[in-house]
Amino acid sequence: MPANPAMPANPSMTVPDDECESTVAVIDDDPDIREALRGLLRSVGLRAELFASVQEFLGTVRPDRPGCLILDVRLPGRSGLDLQEQLAQANIRRPVIFISGHADVPMSVRAMKAGAVEFLTKPVRDQDLLDAIQVAITKDRARRDEERTLARLRADFDTLTPRERAVMMLVVAGRLNKQIAAELGLSEATVKVHRGHAMRKMHVQSVAELVRIADKLVSSQARS
Repeated sequence: MPANPAMPANPSMTVPDDECESTVAVIDDDPDIREALRGLLRSVGLRAELFASVQEFLGTVRPDRPGCLILDVRLPGRSGLDLQEQLAQANIRRPVIFISGHADVPMSVRAMKAGAVEFLTKPVRDQDLLDAIQVAITKDRARRDEERTLARLRADFDTLTPRERAVMMLVVAGRLNKQIAAELGLSEATVKVHRGHAMRKMHVQSVAELVRIADKLVSSQARS
């Protein structure tokens, strides 16, 4: 990618999106295509934001709503593929659908390997595009739900004392109370107290639930 100005940590304002309508950002340098897509999106109850270039998109502050991007591959200045790469580097996980009148196989392979939901060739059939948008928005809402869940789990985990965390991690590793007591130099009674506190603070009723939560926390930490 050519040298570009630094991208903001997130080019949108963060606001609660539970009640927000889904929004599709369209980046295409053809005004007729932009307006046609606006009409199509409105016909199915979706909000459309239209941009003629990547630079215009990045320079606009927008509410953070669930949705996706529709990107033309070839744009004046920076390309749609450049933007996809830049979003990934900034850990902005908005689903991307590419449309192009000049696509080739290496281009489409690059886009799909980088996580694009779909790569469609112009002229695009309305139903094909709407199907891809539905997949993308469903994916984006699922990601947002997962992030909210993980944020709550991390907040719960942060309430644990260091000893409660140590006991919890040994519990999920399959250790018995007496084994945990021996490993940490505690009495079994003390281990039971810490274990009970940890389960209460993590809002679980069983060790199986605690294991699932620990797996989510460890997996999210590994991804980040």
